Amino acid sequence: MSDTIKVMKTVFVILDGLGDRPIKEFKGKTPLEAAKKPSLNSLATKGITGMMYPLGVGINAASDTAQLTIFGYDIEKEYFGRGPIECLGINMELKENDICFRANLATIHDNKTILDRRAGRINSTKEFVEEFDGLEIDGAKFLVKPATGYRACIVLRGNGFCERVSSNDPKKDGQFALEIKPLDNSLDAKKTAAVLNKFIELTNQKLNQNKKNIELRKQNKPQANYFLLRGAGKNHSLPTFFEKFGLKAACIAGAGLYKGIGRTMGMKVIEVEGATGLADTNIKAKINACIQALKEFDFVFLHIKATDSFGEDGNYLKKKEFIEKFDKELAPLLKQEILIVVTGDHSTPCSLKTHSGDAVPFLMHANGIRTDNAKEFGEQACMHGGLGFFCGKDVMNIVTTTLGIQKKRGE
Repeated sequence: MSDTIKVMKTVFVILDGLGDRPIKEFKGKTPLEAAKKPSLNSLATKGITGMMYPLGVGINAASDTAQLTIFGYDIEKEYFGRGPIECLGINMELKENDICFRANLATIHDNKTILDRRAGRINSTKEFVEEFDGLEIDGAKFLVKPATGYRACIVLRGNGFCERVSSNDPKKDGQFALEIKPLDNSLDAKKTAAVLNKFIELTNQKLNQNKKNIELRKQNKPQANYFLLRGAGKNHSLPTFFEKFGLKAACIAGAGLYKGIGRTMGMKVIEVEGATGLADTNIKAKINACIQALKEFDFVFLHIKATDSFGEDGNYLKKKEFIEKFDKELAPLLKQEILIVVTGDHSTPCSLKTHSGDAVPFLMHANGIRTDNAKEFGEQACMHGGLGFFCGKDVMNIVTTTLGIQKKRGE
């Protein structure tokens, strides 16, 4: 950004999985609509709203593809897999030919039926995965690190391996774990699939003998005894957010994936004490970090995770309460002379317990911008907002034209 042009500072908030569907117990309102949220309602009333389809109308989006699209990246050309993004998020040092995976620790029955894809949403995988870091099988070295909650990051390092392999995750409880298969007939793909299946079988045997899992078995609680791998990919460099928009940007997040998205875009990742990526995350500290970051950065990406987690659990009461908690802590940000954007990266309806292709509410507030007639921030209100319905790829056009920094196209 040129030093001669003063551009309004921006905080861009993504409440993960924010969108939802009507809940009978809320008299047909969504958790967002049912929540008491004076701060968000104030922003909507004084700003402009709409509904966004992150990847396109009706398309069911994952968080990484949605967020990269929202921030101006073409995932058809630039996306290189969730695995390396999560690995970057927890600061793993990656080499050129490393094959990276995101992993869940799951609970699996002896017959390979998945009982719980998230192992009871354990808070940490550290005591389960640390013995596998450095494991070698058939010329492959595995780097295994704990990530957020029930997640881990796995890197396969060695010669003759590739990312063209399937996942073993059926993505639904009660299903049999899948076999990892090559996605083409190359020797590299076949070799990679074979060594990964050996890794999963060996680690399952060892996890069943893990001291913590033995304790969990005695307590009749879900064990963390099986790796579900997906998101295979190799790290690639992308144009930075600064190169795209001329905005010096920072990222504030708790979970590894979202830090990884920030690093992938060349944003400065700001570590915040108490930012866990879980329901107990310190929202107040994250908001304060945003305010401090605005002194140095033009654009701050603030990610909040737990709205998505409660949606996946079908816990509409907790989702509503967490939105209220966020709204309360948001108040100091409203005092800043900035552009504030608040939206979700996808909908996670409590009735489905998974992502959906439903549009997500979107609001934008700053002094001097156009406004609409919205009186609150919620799905129904935003359906009538001045921005209408639009797609994630349009977001940075909306933001940069609002900031007055978008270049004119044509003569």
